[in-house]
Amino acid sequence: MVKRLIFLLLIVTSCQHSDLLIIEGSINNSLNEVSGAEYIINPNLIWVVEDAGNDNHLYGLNKEGKIIRDITIQNAENEDWEELTSDKDRNIYIGDFGNNNKKRGTFRILKISNEDLSAPGANADIIEFTLPKGLKSKNFEAFFVLNDLFYIFSKAADKTEVFKVPNKVSNHIATKISEYHFKGKGFKITSADINFKNHKIVLLNRDKLIQLSDFEGDDFFSGQIDILSFGHNTQKEGVCFENDSTLLITHERKDFEGGNIYSFNFK
Repeated sequence: MVKRLIFLLLIVTSCQHSDLLIIEGSINNSLNEVSGAEYIINPNLIWVVEDAGNDNHLYGLNKEGKIIRDITIQNAENEDWEELTSDKDRNIYIGDFGNNNKKRGTFRILKISNEDLSAPGANADIIEFTLPKGLKSKNFEAFFVLNDLFYIFSKAADKTEVFKVPNKVSNHIATKISEYHFKGKGFKITSADINFKNHKIVLLNRDKLIQLSDFEGDDFFSGQIDILSFGHNTQKEGVCFENDSTLLITHERKDFEGGNIYSFNFK
């Protein structure tokens, strides 16, 4: 296990982008706790799930927030579904690894085949993992898949720890590869995505994005780190690339606030 505290060799910049956060649509009122998002070009849908206490459904939305597809995951309950990602074959993965009370010992990733995304129901392939012996339980809400490995980011106020797990149906022990301490305490990571073409990574927070680029291998915090501020603070829970320069962002609905789909443009 590699332990690192990365401070001096990184370039950290900050800039305001609140004027670029554009409302594209309002998510269907039946979905109040959307906790993850992933965009797949064909069939041009934003796939979302809700978190703990909600149904075991995977929903495909258009950009206006209307439910176009509703798939029941027939062999897995929603213990705490927190995140979505996809691979180059357009299979979708559900991160069932939310852990607010820090008591979970086993975490799951559910693979939904691309061939099942047009069906009313699907059975998931289930990948399970535990943390290395001696590590305290973590809360996870962000991951992506790269080179047939899942990279999973822990959620804490002032740091994130990065673990990797093979994309293979089995019971795995996750490998810790790094950790990064932010300056300040407003950095709870709620979602992540990677652009396969240019290998840029984005990490989502309530009021900002952390963009990672020019890194070496899977040492994601070894290169350029840009902090992109939205200028307002809401419960943003899902981020995904629509294309090389545009992100789609979702957040939970609370009372009369939230429940929107945003686009965010950056260079």
